[in-house]
Amino acid sequence: SEDHGSMLLAEALLEECLKENFAKLKDSIPLSEKSEPKLCEAKQYLINILSRGKLRPKYMTEAMLILGKLHYVEGCYRDAISMYAKAGIDDISTKDEPLYMLRLITEAFVIKGLSLERSTNSIASRARLCEREEEVMACFERACVIAQVFLQELEKTLNNTHSRSIKGSNVTYSEFELSYFLEAALQSAYVTQLKKGNIVKGLRNLREILRTVETKATQTFKMNMAQLLLSLCNWGQLYNTPGEECYWSPLSDPLPEFMNKEYQSYVSNLLCRRPELYSEEKMLHPCNIFLLLWVWGVFFILVPVSANRDAVISRAPEQQDDRAVSLQDASAVYDLLSITLGRRGQYVMLSECLERAMKFAFDEFHLWYQLALSMVACGKSAYAVSVLKECAKLRPTDPTIPLLAAKVCIGSLHWLEEGEHFAKMVIDLGEDAGESLAKGYLALGLTYSLQATDATLKGTQDELNKKALQTLERAHDLAPEDHQIILYLSLQLALVRQISDAIDHLQEALQLCKDDMNSLHLLALLFSAQKHYQHALDVINMAVVEYPESF
Repeated sequence: SEDHGSMLLAEALLEECLKENFAKLKDSIPLSEKSEPKLCEAKQYLINILSRGKLRPKYMTEAMLILGKLHYVEGCYRDAISMYAKAGIDDISTKDEPLYMLRLITEAFVIKGLSLERSTNSIASRARLCEREEEVMACFERACVIAQVFLQELEKTLNNTHSRSIKGSNVTYSEFELSYFLEAALQSAYVTQLKKGNIVKGLRNLREILRTVETKATQTFKMNMAQLLLSLCNWGQLYNTPGEECYWSPLSDPLPEFMNKEYQSYVSNLLCRRPELYSEEKMLHPCNIFLLLWVWGVFFILVPVSANRDAVISRAPEQQDDRAVSLQDASAVYDLLSITLGRRGQYVMLSECLERAMKFAFDEFHLWYQLALSMVACGKSAYAVSVLKECAKLRPTDPTIPLLAAKVCIGSLHWLEEGEHFAKMVIDLGEDAGESLAKGYLALGLTYSLQATDATLKGTQDELNKKALQTLERAHDLAPEDHQIILYLSLQLALVRQISDAIDHLQEALQLCKDDMNSLHLLALLFSAQKHYQHALDVINMAVVEYPESF
């Protein structure tokens, strides 16, 4: 009984040490006995227990598993592998094992796999290296399966315990928090496959985990996995995958080019306990990545981001970390949604989804700007301008925001006074606006020109045309090689009947961009205004050859 108590104390000391050094554990930085007295004390307890050998075989095995874990965190990977070999983990059955033992076995397999990965440098033979890689994958896959069994059984046990508790009592679920090694057990298999470029194997590993009956411990983890699956199929950049083309329906076979990498499980005949899966009739099988992403986007909107909904929205200082995590999760999903819906031109749907994200978006520029862009793209111009005003408040030194607002006001809405206001916001930034300063003067010149067109009094028209010409000339001085600015300067000269000057400037624009359709169109009009009809026809014929689809 004394040795059994010492074993439990050793594990408690080890777990406390790991909790205190979680950052080092995550970064695979070995812990030293000299700097960690709890680690040293735990190791001494375990060595003494094993040297005396008084415990029953079952508890001796437990002590070996704990010591193997301790060797790993020390960075003694070969000692960890040796200890697990002595414990005989490959022959341990999980049938009828208690929760405590399931957790130890899970940790043992994932630690053995990680230790084998870190010990491959000493292997010279290529064949032996391949065998070692297969052994690593077998450890990771077994760890993943046992971890899911453990978490499902743990939730059943805790639910039964809570159901017998006093009615109305507050139940906390701190028991469901994933430890470092449990999380590593769930993700090491598919991460390793994807890093090696084994797309079919990696995606099937992901899908198998997503199919298992969910527990409270895996809610956030599965959300991150679904985001990873979407990233793989959507961006085509993560782990060098071929992108959306690699997606196939869960009920169908992989694409022919991936069939040669068909999945082979290392653990199908080794485990007598498997995690519970959702039944086929209760599952949705998306036939393409668009449907998968849309389902996941709706799920994210309907399900609270974290266990405490107030932690997402509350601006209290003590909720800052929870709020940051919630925002990060929201941004990741909505970025994926933006990419996929944007590719298919579904901007109305995208804008509706992003509107729901605004509860996360207080003072968060990224989501506000995403919403503004989606509103512009789907034609909700007035709403877009309102959102861009908020974006400008969040980033008052960014000239691209008022420039975009000015463009929407001038083009879609014909809100010339608002357009003038936004253009002046850019100009007021001065040199801080950089290359956008010239565009600011261009936008202001266009608003003056359009206001002159709308004016009814001759004196007002002349004054606004003069201001437009001066502003556009200022834009030209700032960006002498911008053919678009020269085009609008030529147009303004044409509007005030300075045809010769307009043609001279337009030829300058065509030297910078020889095939610009708007410049060719205006040049034909100017030649026609001067009654140079043959020149006008030549320009038109040239433009039609270049742009046959232009009505």
